[in-house]
Amino acid sequence: MDIATISIVIVVAMVFLLAMGVPLAFVSGSIAVVLAVTSFGPNALFIVGSRTAEFLNSFALVAVPMFVLMASIMERSGVARDLYRAFHVWAGELRGGVGIITTLVAVLLGATTGIIGGEIVLLGLIALPQMLKLGYDKKLAVGIITAGGSLGTMIPPSIILIFYGITAEVSISHLFLATIVPGLMLASLYIAYIVVRCRLNPALGPPIDAADLAMPLSEKLTLLKGVALPLLVAGSVLISIYAGLASITESAAVGVAGTILAAWVRRELTWEMITGALLQAMKTCGMVFWLVFGTNALIGVYNLLGGIAFAQGLLSGISSEPAIILAVMIGVFILLGFFIDWIGILFLTMPIFLPTLQALGYDPIWFGIVFNLSMQIAYLTPPFGPACFYLKGAAPPEVSLQDIFAAQWSFIALQLLGLLIIVLFPQLSLWLPQLVYG
Repeated sequence: MDIATISIVIVVAMVFLLAMGVPLAFVSGSIAVVLAVTSFGPNALFIVGSRTAEFLNSFALVAVPMFVLMASIMERSGVARDLYRAFHVWAGELRGGVGIITTLVAVLLGATTGIIGGEIVLLGLIALPQMLKLGYDKKLAVGIITAGGSLGTMIPPSIILIFYGITAEVSISHLFLATIVPGLMLASLYIAYIVVRCRLNPALGPPIDAADLAMPLSEKLTLLKGVALPLLVAGSVLISIYAGLASITESAAVGVAGTILAAWVRRELTWEMITGALLQAMKTCGMVFWLVFGTNALIGVYNLLGGIAFAQGLLSGISSEPAIILAVMIGVFILLGFFIDWIGILFLTMPIFLPTLQALGYDPIWFGIVFNLSMQIAYLTPPFGPACFYLKGAAPPEVSLQDIFAAQWSFIALQLLGLLIIVLFPQLSLWLPQLVYG
């Protein structure tokens, strides 16, 4: 078979196996094995193992389980609960104030935990019942939590950007700096949307109850003490990376030690908490790495067959206008996001897209932020929409999956607006790395 036919067979096989409910890691891995054996014989299975070993040899990869463990400890030590409670009482009589506070807490949780599923579940358990009790519009409340909780990938340390940096062979520290402004911009769009909606219709976001309104300032300040140390640990990790005091991996390891110390100071450190955090970190990393193994193997075999060059030729043949080719790439990201996880999209597309992108003169750091923003959309879009399913597991019974899906479209529109802004004004993401590193 020629490479065009092989490409079609791969796509059809992937769609069929995914529709059958086979996990993506085993879909891509099994296709890679079959393709290698049928094309080159049994000895070609060495390709599958060598691709995996080559990827695992990256030292920066050690940071992934460290950051995941740091996030797991932070999540289980009650930081999110105390952080939300502390900020909630500051919302005052502001219409939509609890929704705004929930978004701000989501940003801070992104800097301290960064695990999307954990953030959304925590906010679903803590913030959603409170907003519904106050009389918030159900769709607005649900959208705030799913969109805000997904901001964890836009606020460093972002696991997505670590994997992108390894794949694109660009500085992860530069990527972390580049995502700060777009991440805060996206959060600002959410907050502006909440303010406008609640100003036009105050019934959508009533203020907090009288008991919280009457809380003295001294008590409000006391509530902030419980979250000061964990936030200081997260901030110190990021500062050490940006200041060049430590590598990504070293900072992640120190961050784990710092979160354990913070949990001990808060008297939340127990054997059950540590073992639970370790188990969660192992499960998360195991899932991600299996996806990496499968997709990496498939790309390796496909590359040997001439598939990468074939796909790049197709992209180049679409148009002579770089902007149109870029729009097609973004469209592919968003389309794939309806059906598969970000790690699969990253490893399936980047070996094809990155060489073409660099030949067109685009900055790979900026493109990493474009990819990250595209994955924000993927978190919310049904039928896959992982953020929707995370929230469903934590939402009250009266909030159906249909309610959750229906709540996403306004926030997806805001994400598309944010993506368009970064595409039209790349310096919004590039100026901070250039300022710090020159």
